[in-house]
Amino acid sequence: MTRASLGFSPANPAVQGIACGMGAGALWGLVFLAPQLLGDFAPIQIAIGRYLAYGVIAFVLFAPRRAAVLAAIGRREWCALAALAFTGNTLYYILLSSAVQQGGIAMTSLVIGFLPVVVTIVGSRDKGAVPLVRLAPALLLCALGAVCIGWQALSAPVPGGLARQLIGLGCALGALVSWSAFAVGNARCLARLEHVGVHDWNLLTGIVTGLQALALVPFALVLAPGHHAAGAWLHFLGVSVGIALAASIVGNALWNRMSRLLPLTLVGQMILFETLFALLYGFVWEQRLPTLLELAAFGLVVASVLTCVAAHQRPRPLPGALVLTGEGRD
Repeated sequence: MTRASLGFSPANPAVQGIACGMGAGALWGLVFLAPQLLGDFAPIQIAIGRYLAYGVIAFVLFAPRRAAVLAAIGRREWCALAALAFTGNTLYYILLSSAVQQGGIAMTSLVIGFLPVVVTIVGSRDKGAVPLVRLAPALLLCALGAVCIGWQALSAPVPGGLARQLIGLGCALGALVSWSAFAVGNARCLARLEHVGVHDWNLLTGIVTGLQALALVPFALVLAPGHHAAGAWLHFLGVSVGIALAASIVGNALWNRMSRLLPLTLVGQMILFETLFALLYGFVWEQRLPTLLELAAFGLVVASVLTCVAAHQRPRPLPGALVLTGEGRD
């Protein structure tokens, strides 16, 4: 599958891909509000609620199309869906929540902030990808932005000993590896499965994720046996369904569409929008303005994405110039 070069026209697939990446980040950023809205519930309960709702909604939406789509899905695709659902949803959320609880937001945000760097480096090994040396300025800006975000959060020390912080660091590194594996694997699956629509792929991922969430219920009964009033459970249900619809159904669909339109080296940069929007929502929730370091992080992240976009642009040949490439041949 050939992806178009970047030209700033709304009809250009690359521009559409970037817009989809921004939309996905805006919706995924809402996920960080769920623990605040459901402060009386444990992280594993929040994860189960979100992903069970995701699975049920995906099953309902998928049911009318199941015959046509399932005919194109084989054993290899089901194995890929199970792995992607586990690494990108179930395992990632559990590791991320554990990292925040054990090591604090500062260390976790600093480690997770390097997701775009990892994905972009992996994507630079793909055939025909933009050379890593051309991506170096974007990667440097991304790393500096991540450092600013983490440094700002260092003012809130983590209670507990060194062992607890090391466990948190290990969980954060595990979350980094887990979601990086999802981003790379999902993009490559979508590139290979051109006969499967991105919306159908998202719904299948939701169904598999819902089944994995169902398997977590016995663990939640043991690890979080607390009792809640009926009103609290109704609130829990509303937030879970809302996050599932916005982030998992619509957000994932936009991300899958973007993954099919953009090269993997640029897909990695799009992850930054989740961090940006999550911080914006956090400022609104806390009713405060960003600090200087947070403003610097915003600027560096935006500059990183724009620099990466510029690195993917191909110079247009002059009128009448002979282009000595094999591209465009029938």
